[in-house]
Amino acid sequence: MSDYQHEVEELERESASAARLFDVRRIIGGLFVVYGVIVTIAGITASDADLKKAQDININLWTGLGMLALGLFFLIWMKLRPAVPPTVAELQEETGDGPAA
Repeated sequence: MSDYQHEVEELERESASAARLFDVRRIIGGLFVVYGVIVTIAGITASDADLKKAQDININLWTGLGMLALGLFFLIWMKLRPAVPPTVAELQEETGDGPAA
């Protein structure tokens, strides 16, 4: 293969790494998991006075578990369906350029 083909393949690998690194699902999922853990711990350690204020519903526990579930959903979704950057051919078709000469 020519040097040009090797360079294109290397750029495609770097583009795939960058697409996975900056996937929004990773950021959203990570934040929801972190905050979910914090709120769940607050719900587990809630006092009787805190529960009385919320009509005996441990809202922190339920909200924390919901946030954990949503965060884990985003992270699992990211693992099962990773972001794939467009290929050079797809980019050329999108811009209307023909194959490179």
